[in-house]
Parts: sequence; C-alpha cells; structure tokens
Amino acid sequence: MAEQLELDSFMKGLIKRNPDELEFHQAVAEVARDIVPFIQSNPKYAEESILERLTEPDRILIFRVSWVDDDNNVRANRGYRVQFNNAIGPYKGGLRFHPSVNLSILKFLGFEQIFKNSLTTMPIGGAKGGANFNPRGKSDREIMRFCQAFMIELSRHIGPDIDVPAGDIGVGAREVGYLYGQYKRIANNHTGVITGKSLTTGGSEIRKEATGYGCVYFVQEMLKHAGNSIEGKICAISGSGNVAQYTAEKLIDLGGKVVTMSDSDGFIYDENGITKEKLAWIIDLKENRRGRIKEYAQEFQVEYIQGKTPWSVPCDLAFPSATQNEIHLEDAKTLVKNGCIAIGEGANMPSTAEAAEYFLDAKLLYAPSKAANAGGVAVSALEMSQNSMRLSWDWEELDQRLQGIMKRIHASCVEHGKQQDTDAINYVKGSNIAGFIKVADAMLSYGVT
Repeated sequence: MAEQLELDSFMKGLIKRNPDELEFHQAVAEVARDIVPFIQSNPKYAEESILERLTEPDRILIFRVSWVDDDNNVRANRGYRVQFNNAIGPYKGGLRFHPSVNLSILKFLGFEQIFKNSLTTMPIGGAKGGANFNPRGKSDREIMRFCQAFMIELSRHIGPDIDVPAGDIGVGAREVGYLYGQYKRIANNHTGVITGKSLTTGGSEIRKEATGYGCVYFVQEMLKHAGNSIEGKICAISGSGNVAQYTAEKLIDLGGKVVTMSDSDGFIYDENGITKEKLAWIIDLKENRRGRIKEYAQEFQVEYIQGKTPWSVPCDLAFPSATQNEIHLEDAKTLVKNGCIAIGEGANMPSTAEAAEYFLDAKLLYAPSKAANAGGVAVSALEMSQNSMRLSWDWEELDQRLQGIMKRIHASCVEHGKQQDTDAINYVKGSNIAGFIKVADAMLSYGVT
C-alpha cells in the first residue's frame, strides 16, 4: 500500500509538470512501478531525489528547420533534441524523421535510452531527437536539403564527447550520410559525431544488422534459460525496415520460420515461411526501390491483409519491430490464446501498458525494448570506439562482441528480475533496476548537479 501511494504521488507530480505528454507518462510509469519499491529499500536514492532528477531532461532543444523543396517552395519544420542524461557518458540516441514526432514521443524515447544505454555497460548517456518531417515521397535532393538545414542548428549542440546522434525511423544510411556530410563541412573535422555511417565514411560493420540480431540473441538467451530454443519456432514480425529485416535474417539462420512482415499499410502472411532469397527481395524492395510490402504478396502469391497488424497470426515467437504502441490489449490476448511463448521487442515500447501487463500476468517470456533492442546502440558505441581509435574491427569480431553484450544484458535482467519462490524472471523489472543502478550511482557520485 505504501509503495502504491508513493508511486501514485510521484506520477501525479510528473503528469502535472508534463501535461498531455502521454507517451512520456507511459514510459516513466513502466519504470517507476519497479524503481519506486527499489528506492524504498535503498533510501540513499530517495534522499538525493534521484528518480525525480532522472525524469527531468538536462535540456530540450527546439528549433526551426527552413528548407526549399523541388518546386522552389520554402518549407518549415520543427526540429528537436532532448539531451536527457549524461551521467555515465556523452548523450547518445537516434534522430527520427516522421510526421508523428512531437516532444512527448522524443521524451519517452530519450528516457528509455538512458536505461537501454546503461544496460549495454558502455559509457553512453541517453538522448533522442528528430523532426516532424516526412521523408516518404520526397526526392533525394529534398531530403538532402532538409538534412543539411537540420544539421546547421543541431551542429551547435553535438560533438564526439558531448552528444552523438544516430538514425531511427525515417533516418537511414542516406539521411545519416547527408547529416554527417553537413556536420563535417560546418565543423571542419572528421570525427565520430554521428553513428550509423557508411563503411567508407567511418561506419562500423554489423551496425545495420545490430538491432535485429541483438533482439534475436536476447530472445535466444531467454529461451535457453527456460530450456528451449528458436529452432522450429513459427515467428511473427511486424515492420519491414532495418530492424525487422535483420530480425528475420537471424531467426532464419537459427532455424526459425518467419511468416509475417508488415508496413503502415498492412501485412503479408507467408505460411510457407520467408526464405533468405525472399528476404533479399524485401531488402531490395525497401532499400532500393522504396516500395510497399504488398508488392511481396503479388510477387510470391501469398496473403496480404490491408490495414491490419500481424498479431492475429498463430505464432510461437512475436517480434514487434515497427513502432510504439502497436500491440494493444486485444492483440496481446490473441497472441497468448494462439500459443505465443515469447515476445522480443525490436521497436521502442511497441506494447501498450495494458498489453505489457497482460504478457507479464500470462508469464510469457517478455523481453522489453530497453533490453531486447539495445544491440543497435551497443554497436553504435563500438563505432564510436573505432572512430576514436582510428581503426575498424571485422564483421566476425563485432558479431561476437554483440553476442557478448546481449548475454550480459540478459544476465543482468535475470539477476534483478528473479521472482520470489519461483523460477520465473520478470525481464521488465530486471532491466529497469539493472539500468537504473548504474546511472543512479553515477549521479550520487557527482553530488547535486
């Protein structure tokens, strides 16, 4: 009862200070449910108001981005950078270009990034940024001009030891190239200030695969801990971008059968399984032809379901890899009813609070995004290391490093997520507490800052 009162009081204050920021409220509430009881058992954190300070960003930058489209019209968008916490290292987090981008979404993503980055054990803090710009339907030149205009302002606030952005939804290799090229021009130096770069400009092997591969490696560890494996499992994936593509690739490598992928228009259901050859076709469709997933259904004569997500398809393992809050309570109930045994969140917070609670109550192996998709930022941090040392590691070494990082994250989640009198692991609790301790202890060591 005391814990609930303390949690309610904390959330009431946070909502009052941050009105109408529903995604941010959701992200903080999910963490606070585990951290408030932990703090009550460790009063040193309460005495220094660590949770209150941790939920207040260090700074928020909001700026105008003016650019000219191909018809010579002057356009204006809103750009953001939320530098949330740098207690354990320079700010690190992606840039998202999408019409839905607003302050609430970026604060939720930046807050989650603090814990995700902490879990990797790498010395990187949490941040997020982006703009309400939609790359879809824009020419390469329009995207280049927007990225250059965006970087003119952002460049004032970033640096290899200050803040190192990366890509996210709407910001792939093309956009990173334009952003980094403009930064290099402004700063007149060649540093590792953006990650996700091409190999020719200082990028890292396995970076594009890292988020998807890492998610699968984490689920593999969960299944192994429970005496199971990926081999032979039917796998449902949402999304068809970078994360979904390489989640599918690694699942196929490990003997899983991938039957769905999707985009914002609908999903395909390939009952016979997406093979490596079919996946290569999807990657070409998305990266080079910038097409829609329904074209796969036409090419391979499989079912396409318009306007729906794939969670009605019976599966053993589910990998939500599209966007936030894509799995609702009814989807969660359907997944459990159809026999799903594990969830690996490739996207950021893809399950609503009600859906996540249902997964936990149903005792599924539920890997929350801050743990499951940390592989991307982990390899971004390795890219930073390579840039600093002016060297590059080969693909095999980086894959081994990634596997080791995901195993360590899993071990931390198990250590802090053990349930009393049961063998079950609450991976949400484990990831929240493990991520919190490192950042909170660093904040304590600095005094009141």
